[in-house]
Amino acid sequence: MAQCRCAAHTRVRYLQRISGPLGDRIDLRLTVRRVPTVLLQGSGARTETSGELRARVTGAREAAAHRLRRTPWRVNAEVPGTWLRSPEMRLPRGDTAVLDRALARGGLTMRGYDRVLRVAWTIADLAGRDRPVRSDLSRALVLRGGDLP
Repeated sequence: MAQCRCAAHTRVRYLQRISGPLGDRIDLRLTVRRVPTVLLQGSGARTETSGELRARVTGAREAAAHRLRRTPWRVNAEVPGTWLRSPEMRLPRGDTAVLDRALARGGLTMRGYDRVLRVAWTIADLAGRDRPVRSDLSRALVLRGGDLP
């Protein structure tokens, strides 16, 4: 695989070609860097096996399916934002403050807000929590490529 040798400003200009509405539909924006060989040789820290990760993902999908059992949806990605923001599903104002500030600053659209909520619910499901907490919302915002105020 060839490595990009473009100047940083060239890469930024290319990424800016993605229009606002199209970019708004991208849930996760990550930069994945090459892992140094030293880290691959083992740091002594325990890492989850593929089987453990599969079990955690399966459990998260089951949790979402259970929560959504009385709805037409089965996974978090299908849930409309209006339902996530409805009185029965609305998260505490203190937990959503980071999203509310990003929305007020114009750093997040309403569509983006809803997409961050869906990712936060998935993070909570993976962690085995019933509802997202403030750190889940912050992590979802960072994964989206947003900044924290």
